[in-house]
Amino acid sequence: MYPKSFMVETAPLKQKYDGPPAKPTVAEYTTVDVAAEPPKDHIIWSLVCFLYLNPCCLGLAALICSIKARDRKAVGDLKGARHHGFIAGVLISIATLLVVTGILLLLVLMCFHMI
Repeated sequence: MYPKSFMVETAPLKQKYDGPPAKPTVAEYTTVDVAAEPPKDHIIWSLVCFLYLNPCCLGLAALICSIKARDRKAVGDLKGARHHGFIAGVLISIATLLVVTGILLLLVLMCFHMI
C-alpha cells in the first residue's frame, strides 16, 4: 500500500477521548453587523442621459427619480430609495437603448445610401 521509502509512524494520543462532555458547556460567540450596501441613485448616469441622450423625455424622468432616490436615502428611507433608484435605472436603460438603436439604424442606413 505504501512505497517502501515511505515510513508510516504511529503516535499515540496524549489523552484518551471519552466522548462529548456530560454537562452542557457555554459557547461564546461574536456578532458582526455587516452594513448593507446603500441603494444606488444613478444620479451621474441620469444627468448624462438628460443632457445628451433624452429621447421621449426619459432622461428628465430618470433625473427626477434619481433626485427622489437621493432624497429618500438622505432621510433614511432605504426601501423608498431603492425603489426610486430602480425606476431611474430602468428609465436610463431604456433611454440608452433607444439612442444606441437609433444611432446603429442611422449608421446602417448611411452605409447602404438610403438616407
